[in-house]
Amino acid sequence: MHHLRPPGDPPDETPKTPSPYGEFPQDGEDLPYKVEVWDETGKFVEQVVAVSVSPAIGYAAYFAATREFPGRAITLRHKSTVVSRWTGKAH
Repeated sequence: MHHLRPPGDPPDETPKTPSPYGEFPQDGEDLPYKVEVWDETGKFVEQVVAVSVSPAIGYAAYFAATREFPGRAITLRHKSTVVSRWTGKAH
């Protein structure tokens, strides 16, 4: 990682505020919240539009996906459990 600062500026040695969720994962495997957009038939996941370590961010992405893809089924998962499901069908 490169830090850009003026030549005479001392390095930032102050401790950083820890995340309430612990260290952030280095890869996508430890991101338990997933937002899935299903195909038009509702038989398979067409794309995963978001992954997150945070439930609040996962739900925000899920809500945004229901607006972005109004006619599609959308699921919010925590690992393998479906937390919320949008059917995409108009009443």
